[in-house]
Amino acid sequence: MMRSEIAWMILGMGLVTYIPRMLPLAVFHRVKLPPFLQGVLKNVPYATLGALIVPGIFFIHEDIWFGVLGFISAFVAAWLGANVIVVVLASVVVLSLYGVI
Repeated sequence: MMRSEIAWMILGMGLVTYIPRMLPLAVFHRVKLPPFLQGVLKNVPYATLGALIVPGIFFIHEDIWFGVLGFISAFVAAWLGANVIVVVLASVVVLSLYGVI
């Protein structure tokens, strides 16, 4: 049985992460951003993904090909215009297949 302190903590953490995501939608839902700013904001997830993946390539000690293949598959999927989730899943699938071989 879960203690009430833990349940309140989980509820509080959910609220703290929900508010910053909900506020921009509630406040700026009628604001039209300039096309340049829209283009910049569309690329933020890919830049973040690159910042997370690229350093990891250089710190792999077991098999460098895991990093190289993961980067190439993510880059190709992103270059083709796939959603960020699809980019991550493409890398996972490619590395899972490489791990099986």
